[in-house]
Amino acid sequence: MTIRKLLGTLYVQVIIAIALGIAVGHYWPQVGVDLKPLGDGFIKLIKMIIGPIIFCTVVSGITSMHDVKQVGRVGGKALLYFEVVSTVALMIGLLAAHLIRPGAGFNIDVNTLDSSAIAGFVGQAEHGEGIVGFLLHVIPTTFFNAFAQGEILPVLFVSILFGVALVIVGEKARPLVNVVHQASEVFFRIVGMISRVAPIGAFGAIAFTIGKYGLGALLPLLKLVGTFYIAGLFFVVVVLGSIARCAGVNIFKLLGYIKAELLIVLGTSSSESALPQIIQKLESLGASKGVVGIVVPTGYTFNLDGTNIYMTLAVLFLAQATNTDLSLEQQLTLLAVAMLTSKGAGAVVGAGFVALAASLAVVPTVPVAAMVLILGVDRFMAECRSLTNIIGNAVAALVIAAWEGELDRRLLAPVATKRSVPAALNQPEHAAAD
Repeated sequence: MTIRKLLGTLYVQVIIAIALGIAVGHYWPQVGVDLKPLGDGFIKLIKMIIGPIIFCTVVSGITSMHDVKQVGRVGGKALLYFEVVSTVALMIGLLAAHLIRPGAGFNIDVNTLDSSAIAGFVGQAEHGEGIVGFLLHVIPTTFFNAFAQGEILPVLFVSILFGVALVIVGEKARPLVNVVHQASEVFFRIVGMISRVAPIGAFGAIAFTIGKYGLGALLPLLKLVGTFYIAGLFFVVVVLGSIARCAGVNIFKLLGYIKAELLIVLGTSSSESALPQIIQKLESLGASKGVVGIVVPTGYTFNLDGTNIYMTLAVLFLAQATNTDLSLEQQLTLLAVAMLTSKGAGAVVGAGFVALAASLAVVPTVPVAAMVLILGVDRFMAECRSLTNIIGNAVAALVIAAWEGELDRRLLAPVATKRSVPAALNQPEHAAAD
């Protein structure tokens, strides 16, 4: 491959942009801070197209199944998988905190902390209305308001209703189904156009992070950041790697296959920034349009593995740093609370911090004011949260597709393991829908 051709690939451009962003943020901090609109602008471009992409993907996926029972079965399997794997992620966060004890030795007096910097995050968390409020928030005021809000869950809700209704109507709705398919092609073409400016977005976002917080902000809390990255790496390689192997997928080959998307997420600290591209990549690997259309958008709300690890690890870090003892009962309560609050944490920067505040409000033994300790490094941990989230959703889609017998193993070859697939998952193959 010639140098010119190599420089023309998206992932190389993003790598260069990230390196330049780090340099600018470090040597010219104010310039880095001023470049924030570049990253924000790219995120807004992606969020602009997320609603239509999810709608078309979910509706196309459901209508390609031609069977409402199959839709329910795939959705049920996805939710079961999400809850089991999310629980494992939460437990890994707890285990990492106990083994490494990143907060030990800080001996922080909470009364000396200025909590004004986190008042906004705490305020957002207090506006939550529990499980009932969360469920009611899923239902948009109007059909089109779901898209105007720019939130995944209401769009997912109306998409499922619309798709199921089209399946029930049957052949009469075929012209409308074709329109959705054609609209999907147009929206994905727009995504391709937006992706070309991903390096600019990554450059601006990284330059801002380094410029505002500085690499020096990592030093006092390096143990916490390091613990989080170690826990995230363990989860991806060991937990997700083992699960993926059951579906005949090599986790390292999969990471190489989606490297461009991972670099975009690394640069922007948002897993939403690569959602449309991941959908296309998974379908190219042989996962059926129906399974991908249901699992991936749902996973962006219910399968936030990186956020789950962060939640339990961060709470125990704050407890250790402030010499606050948590009983086993309180830690198990935290586990249950984090399972719920993380579901409201969208895949964008800062949402994980708000979810953390909501969790601390339910486990009041740990003072919420202590959150100011990790505010400066939260942005550095956001990259790991987002990377783990997107990898988790990619693995989930392939595993559930294999579970359903909706995985074309001929197309899976680029990421397949050398070993044969267990009989339980080696069901009759179904080619991925065009």
